[in-house]
Amino acid sequence: MDITAIDLYNNLRSKIGDKEAKSLIEFVETNVDQKLKERKDFLASKSDLQSVKADMIKWMFIFWVGQISVNIALMVLFLK
Repeated sequence: MDITAIDLYNNLRSKIGDKEAKSLIEFVETNVDQKLKERKDFLASKSDLQSVKADMIKWMFIFWVGQISVNIALMVLFLK
């Protein structure tokens, strides 16, 4: 069930009064608009995701090379 701002205003006006209903509707609309704007600021674009993916692959490779080097060094140390 969808409710429009006008329907909400009419329902609230009969319960809390004209001025209060208008203030409440404006408050809700302002906060919803602000939250949507904040959420859009945190959305990543495709190029952002691609650069993060490339960085992750690079650092995983560096980590693997380091781990293999340490394991080889420990094997050489224990086999001597």
